[in-house]
Amino acid sequence: MLYGLVVAIISPVGIRCQRYKSSRGVAAEIGHSLAFCHTSIDTCQFRLPPGPFFLSGARARREGSSEMLLHGLWDKVTGKNKEAWKEGRIRGTAVLVKKDVLDLGDFHASLLDGVHKILGCEDGVAFHLVSATAADPNNGERGKVGKAAHLEELVVTMKSTAAGESVFRVAFEWDDSQGIPGAVIVRNTNRSEFLLKTLTLEGVPGRGTVVFVANSWIYPAAGDRVFFANDTYLPSKMPVLLVQYRQDELRNLRGDSKAGPYEEHDRVYRYDYYNDLGEPDKGEDHVRPMLGGSQEHPYPRRGRTGRRPTKTDPKSESRLPLLNLKKALNIYVPRDERFGHLKLSDFLGYSLKAITEAVVPIIRTYVDTTPKEFDSFQDIMNLYDGLLEVPHSPALAEIKKKIPFDFIKSILPVAGDDFLNLPFPHVVKSDRSAWRTDEEFAREMLAGVNPVCIRRLTEFPARSTLDHSVYGDHTSKITEDHIQHNLEDGLSIKKALESNRLFILDHHDNFMPFLDRINKLEGNFIYASRTLLFLKADGTLKPLAIELSLPHPDGQQHGAESKVYTPAVEGVESQIWQLAKAYACVNDSAWHQLISHWLNTHAVIEPFVIATNRQLSVVHPVHKLLSPHYRDTMNINALARQTLINAGGIFELTVFPGKYALEMSSVVYKDWKLTEQGLPADLVKRGVAVPDPSSPYNVRLLIKDYPYAVDGLVIWWAIETWVKEYLTIYYPNDGVLRSDEELQKWWKEVREVGHGDLKDADWWPKMDTVQELAKMCTTIIWVASALHAAVNFGQYPYAGYLPNRPTVSRRPMPEPGMKEYAQLERGGKEADKVFIHTITSQFQTILGITLIEILSKHSSDEVYLGQRDTPEWTSDAKALEAFKRFGSRLIEIEKRITEMNGNPSLKNRNGPVKMPYMLLYPNTSDVTGEKGVGLTAMGIPNSISI
Repeated sequence: MLYGLVVAIISPVGIRCQRYKSSRGVAAEIGHSLAFCHTSIDTCQFRLPPGPFFLSGARARREGSSEMLLHGLWDKVTGKNKEAWKEGRIRGTAVLVKKDVLDLGDFHASLLDGVHKILGCEDGVAFHLVSATAADPNNGERGKVGKAAHLEELVVTMKSTAAGESVFRVAFEWDDSQGIPGAVIVRNTNRSEFLLKTLTLEGVPGRGTVVFVANSWIYPAAGDRVFFANDTYLPSKMPVLLVQYRQDELRNLRGDSKAGPYEEHDRVYRYDYYNDLGEPDKGEDHVRPMLGGSQEHPYPRRGRTGRRPTKTDPKSESRLPLLNLKKALNIYVPRDERFGHLKLSDFLGYSLKAITEAVVPIIRTYVDTTPKEFDSFQDIMNLYDGLLEVPHSPALAEIKKKIPFDFIKSILPVAGDDFLNLPFPHVVKSDRSAWRTDEEFAREMLAGVNPVCIRRLTEFPARSTLDHSVYGDHTSKITEDHIQHNLEDGLSIKKALESNRLFILDHHDNFMPFLDRINKLEGNFIYASRTLLFLKADGTLKPLAIELSLPHPDGQQHGAESKVYTPAVEGVESQIWQLAKAYACVNDSAWHQLISHWLNTHAVIEPFVIATNRQLSVVHPVHKLLSPHYRDTMNINALARQTLINAGGIFELTVFPGKYALEMSSVVYKDWKLTEQGLPADLVKRGVAVPDPSSPYNVRLLIKDYPYAVDGLVIWWAIETWVKEYLTIYYPNDGVLRSDEELQKWWKEVREVGHGDLKDADWWPKMDTVQELAKMCTTIIWVASALHAAVNFGQYPYAGYLPNRPTVSRRPMPEPGMKEYAQLERGGKEADKVFIHTITSQFQTILGITLIEILSKHSSDEVYLGQRDTPEWTSDAKALEAFKRFGSRLIEIEKRITEMNGNPSLKNRNGPVKMPYMLLYPNTSDVTGEKGVGLTAMGIPNSISI
């Protein structure tokens, strides 16, 4: 079992190799690397000595090869000589990853497979090459199938393998009469699955090297698997002898005849509604509306799990138990969509506390032994200074008993020994009070975690789009008297509008229809806000006024009750102004999490993931283009439904819309348009840019120093250029595109099923031209990579300090005569206490920032824009050259961003908090992945993977 032996070498677990005699000579040759523990006539046991033996990951790739040591071990144990394998007509190497080392529940099967299968007691993995040019005499529509070949000698070449990978030699009997292999059939008769990454053939007659890129888990229960060479074919260009294999594979992935529940080994991509967020069997408080499939609650589709319906509502899907960690994380997605072993390790290590019913008792125990409120800003800073001791918690002790992984247990705090110690958010690293400035408040609308909402004001006063017959008049109450004195350069309001100097962050209409219900939730007192801003001569924004509104007490048809607040620098007015900014930030925080982040990236991309796998073959050029941008998306969305956006989940507990959050997002989705999701279209729609054919981006920014837009436009251009270069290789004209059956079925399914609630909208492109395809593919890649990076990886850096981005307001604005107003008048710590007791509570703060710390981290196996996880992703030299140019452009963009961040005239790049804007720094140049791991506040991953 050499494979099992490698597992043992990497882990501290000893391994027992049965049926093979061993001698002290083997131990002597291995020397200090392996300690010989026991011998007998039919068993040998090896155990690791102290200290590392194998290197892994990026370090391993730099350190050279340990191949000779393993070859010697192989020869001694098996008696085979490594030269014997060359007798095969075609040589091959297979790269495999064994079943996750985290899955300790199946460790016995893993050992038995290693011992009995891969060393040679049985032939556990079989490969059959399929010819693309020579027909099978018994089936003229399929290619010849070669004899079975099996894994032979283990090769460990540290330069080319990543952590957890093993390389085996394979020899195939193949002659010229069998033509050129175009596919390989793989069969697994082991007891457990393995990940086949690649199979590479050398010396193929008439071809040379042929690479099969699998990146797929092979299960013993799943039957034979077929993988194609890394060539790229439109359906009409596919070798005739491989066409049926292509069609069979797509049919298997669609799984339309399989209703579920699906097992781990199933490879079924089907659609379903969001009907698994509530738990109606637990009572009325746990009921949530089904999203999708109705005009009232339209929504993108999610991946189907096939779980049984609930007892009380046949339209609702049952949920997995949260208290069983292994089951809670095992929500079905097709196996190849699940996190890899490195990502899973990172995710578990980062996110144990995100299991709602585990973390809530821990934190409630903590806050119950201390005052239930923070009383000062220093109290909040103590979260990061490591000064808050974790109290004794029976809940914590019980949870630790239920966790099967020792290494995860080790990260949990122990009562009396550990302190709650969170990393300092970037926004308070250099200056602990700069976040309170008006300049920083405004700057974050351009370079913060939600820079996608600000828009240009085109009329004054601002008008509402709410139905007047239902809601009455909601025209803004901000008047000229409120703002005229704060305009610069002697501008009138009319001139300021004409010169594009007035901007607005307008959440009034977004929340007003829901405020009555939201404010009835415990602990809520929310306003709908409008924030008016002025663009100064130095390129920074200055807030002019904030309008806070509530539904009219006599009924919503009477409009709103509103009050306007203006900047002040001293006295009680300055404290009121700080609170007004906080109320506005509460609105923006909820909109960011619910719409900018969840709906507009995570939710809308999942239907494309499903449709691409169902309708486009892996050898289709568009599948090869888009698939890197789908990595881990279905898995993270499934986990979000399980623990974050579900009834009683962390989102409902920490962000003010509470139980109405997802229902609100459904209302917003009614107006979603794919054609407006690209950056240039979005900027023009919001009025912060105007069309300009002379620009390489076809738009001109009206705010020159707008870091998100400036960086985003050049990244959009790089993506668009790459997509156009790539697609024109395969679609020389529109006629070829229109005749592509797989592509047309893909687009039809995206529109009519994946986003089926909007299928009748007139904005959908017809997909008749290469230009339409290029624009849509560019948009999909932009949303999945750069847009998601911009709204996700800044969460902890900006919002990890909750006073800067509160998610809840709990009390009304203090008025004269109120106790809180008197505290504000006294100023100092008394005023601070009013602010702190108004925003997110202590419990919500700890729970919320623990979550966003997880969501803001890059994993150790992150693949960034301009990178691929497999260099041999295609055999097409033109495509590889175009992709190389794409990467080079992104590296140049990195240099440009660094230079701009060092330019003091660009004040919005760093701001008062001295935090350089790096969220759209691609990080393409980080080929080892070492620079981008963890809480970096930079880097654009290829996909929505967290």
